[in-house]
Amino acid sequence: MTESPQDVVFWTPKVRSETRPDGSILVWQDGALEPYPAAITDEFMAWAERTPDTTWIAERGPGRAWAELSYAEAAHRIRAIGSALLALGLGPETPVLILSGNSTAHALIALGAQHVGIPSAALAPAYALTGGDHLKLRDIADQLTPGLIFADRLAPFAPAVKAVFPADIPVTTLEGDMPGRRVIPFDDLLATAPSAAMEEAHAAITGDTVAKFLFTSGTTGTPKAVIQTHGMLCSNQQIIRQCFVFMTRTPPVVVDWAPWNHTASGNKVFNMVHYNGGTYYIDDGRPTPDGIARTIENLHEISPTWYFNVPLGFQMLLEAFETDDRLRETFFKRLQMLFYAGAGMSQPVWDRLTKVSEEMVPGGVLLTTGFGSTETGPFALACTDRQERSGNLGIPAHGVVFKLVPQGDKLEGRIKSPSITPGYWGNEELTAEAFDEEGFYRFGDAFRFADPDDPAKGFLFDGRLAENFKLNSGTWVAVGPVRAQLTNDLGGLASDVVIAGEGQDDLGALVVPNWAALRDLAGDGSEGAALLAHPRVRAAAAERLAAHAARATGSSNRVTRMIFLAEPLEFDKGEVTDKGSINQRAVLRHRAELAQALWEGDVRVIVPEKADQV
Repeated sequence: MTESPQDVVFWTPKVRSETRPDGSILVWQDGALEPYPAAITDEFMAWAERTPDTTWIAERGPGRAWAELSYAEAAHRIRAIGSALLALGLGPETPVLILSGNSTAHALIALGAQHVGIPSAALAPAYALTGGDHLKLRDIADQLTPGLIFADRLAPFAPAVKAVFPADIPVTTLEGDMPGRRVIPFDDLLATAPSAAMEEAHAAITGDTVAKFLFTSGTTGTPKAVIQTHGMLCSNQQIIRQCFVFMTRTPPVVVDWAPWNHTASGNKVFNMVHYNGGTYYIDDGRPTPDGIARTIENLHEISPTWYFNVPLGFQMLLEAFETDDRLRETFFKRLQMLFYAGAGMSQPVWDRLTKVSEEMVPGGVLLTTGFGSTETGPFALACTDRQERSGNLGIPAHGVVFKLVPQGDKLEGRIKSPSITPGYWGNEELTAEAFDEEGFYRFGDAFRFADPDDPAKGFLFDGRLAENFKLNSGTWVAVGPVRAQLTNDLGGLASDVVIAGEGQDDLGALVVPNWAALRDLAGDGSEGAALLAHPRVRAAAAERLAAHAARATGSSNRVTRMIFLAEPLEFDKGEVTDKGSINQRAVLRHRAELAQALWEGDVRVIVPEKADQV
């Protein structure tokens, strides 16, 4: 067992609420949001003065050695890059488009652009690497007019750049060439002398200056450019600092794989580190059967103080914790907090993670989550009270007002705070639809009180309103809670589920299998379709489905049939994002025949009464 980390300090909230005559409810907490800087790089530059030799960022280099960059070195490079981008004529209307994944160079060019008021826009690399017609990349090109494209290694991205972007848009790269297009070596940007124009441009930044664009596809699959201003990013980081007070005592050390083209890591974690003078180790692993080995290698060497992952990632780490003493020791050595997001965490994973945490650290480590979106910075709701079950999203953070509006038997969540986006770039109609008449941003999600008599106890997710549907009886189905409950009730056999049944008499599910758990059940080396059809697997699934059905209160929350998905979900079809969350409607749209097979006697269907059918 490791020594207990220093006392972890969070803010002590005083929650207020008001029920209005129209039935809407406002929830907020006392205590002002403290002042925050004008530009997202201001705190970075302050840390470069105060702790110049502290490592800001590190990534694996040749031979798998960590290549580290200090705050002082990085501050000089950020100023140099900003000067170079201004000399190229870039500005607010000509952002830097970033095609590559997480890397030190990616971080530098993003902050270099933002430091002088030039927006950056990091895209999912898969948009450019999956071949085909590059439809999502073309949608983005229609919305933005980039002045420069960054790709750390040009060759993999060159076909997409050539196919989608005009030849007069230059590219900067660490490696590679592209005939017919100006290619600027990244080292040339780093070698630029910091200029007076750079200093003037930085001084001119206000809270309304656009810092970056993040793209979110929503349920339609069409990327939307969400404006991220400096005021958004800075206020959100101050909100986080006032919540995670312990970071003011111990600058965070993170080991993080999550992509910077998403708000969870690209805004919250990435900026949280340099806002608080911490160190960011880029994890080149992923929560996949192949990628988890690199994450484990990195966590063997680096002990985080604050750790973020998606539930699937935690599930994979748990399997390693249970057999790898060295990993457990290093991981928990100085850990102060575990944070999950991107999807709901099943109770079995929660229980196992809590158990190993309590075994390694006296009193355990806080395991928690929150709620936000790309449009909210993302930090909006946060839970800092220890919970016995997963799912509590917490309460509004400092400066956030949470509004709950009745929608039938649901409460739709809306928020107002200084870290809300001004809207979607070039899309006034979509922007207008995103806000209500009082200026509250509409999540499009339903929430419920964890304790109806005490808003200080937090909130639970109650389903995405756009995902909900009716059964043939006219009964509404709240998909979110059903997904979470069935995933829990399958007891580790499922990584996630998709709920089907619109217009049917009962509910069915397409189940994303936890392949490792199924292999353990079968115990004979079966794989693929043979594993899914294995009698032990089907019997266990049928037994747990029966227990789920017995606990349900009616047809709207009782799943009576399921099929394990044999094929992985596809990013290109919008079924899954590159951070691992599932788009329920996209899966049902692209796998309509399989969903329909749930009610047509298909041999793959598992129901409680037919566990042995194959």
